[in-house]
Amino acid sequence: MAAADDLKFQEFDDAANLLAANPDATTISIDEPVEIPKNQHSRLQEPGREEDDELLGTDDSDKTELLAGQKKSAPFWTFEYYQTFFDVDTYQVLDRIKGSVFPVPGKNFVRLYIRSNPDLYGPFWICATLVFTIAVSGNLSNFFIHLGKPTYHYVPEFRKVSIAATTIYAYAWLVPLALWGFLMWRNTKVMNIVSYSFLEIVCVYGYSLFIYIPTAILWIIPQKVVRWVLVVFSLCLSGSVLVMTFWPAVRDDNRRIALATVGCILLLHALLAVGCLAYFFDAPELDFAAPIIPAHNGTTVTTKSH
Repeated sequence: MAAADDLKFQEFDDAANLLAANPDATTISIDEPVEIPKNQHSRLQEPGREEDDELLGTDDSDKTELLAGQKKSAPFWTFEYYQTFFDVDTYQVLDRIKGSVFPVPGKNFVRLYIRSNPDLYGPFWICATLVFTIAVSGNLSNFFIHLGKPTYHYVPEFRKVSIAATTIYAYAWLVPLALWGFLMWRNTKVMNIVSYSFLEIVCVYGYSLFIYIPTAILWIIPQKVVRWVLVVFSLCLSGSVLVMTFWPAVRDDNRRIALATVGCILLLHALLAVGCLAYFFDAPELDFAAPIIPAHNGTTVTTKSH
């Protein structure tokens, strides 16, 4: 039969000898997880990297894009593929509208609201509502301006609907397409450029136009000062959404190119607002010919009223 000393493990003897030689030594169990010191963990992450990931939308973006890509696995010629672009509920649309009306400084609109599930439902109906709002409000504004003039006969201008639809939908689709192509091109030149998807850019532009719906209704007020104050206020809100979304994507590019890109975005956005106000609401007054008034000597006299 084996002796008691033969049953002892050699490792235990070595550990006992080390502890006897150095009583202050500590032992670590293999079952206990090894903790990384806080200062060492902080050195693993570059300072400010977390903030950059939040602004640029790169943190967990690959995982989000993969999850979003699983929804769009159907071929593009099928109805199911396009159905995913409208797969949003009322609460999501309202939340994104609130985000476009009340932008949060330092927060990326795409990362907060769009990236998890970009949609076309909100941008499509926002643009459609804005088209009819501008057309109807423009006709009412023209009516109120000439109200009370005996020679004025109101005729609704239905062509304003088609003009407003062409302008707004062209802006909401062509400008995002150009911006998407530009970001893709710059991504080949600069590694840190973030290229948003075309659908994400369309979402940003579509929801940023919501503020102009109540603004167009208030444009009926026949006071130029009030109208221009509303234009500046709406432009500041919607423009800030665009700047806070696209500036983090281009700020690592050449300084002049980055500033020029943001400047073009704001310039086109301002031209849309000012152009709609100038064409649909601030049209010059027309001259209306007064009816022919017969004179006592048999001649006729015509007058012109403004």
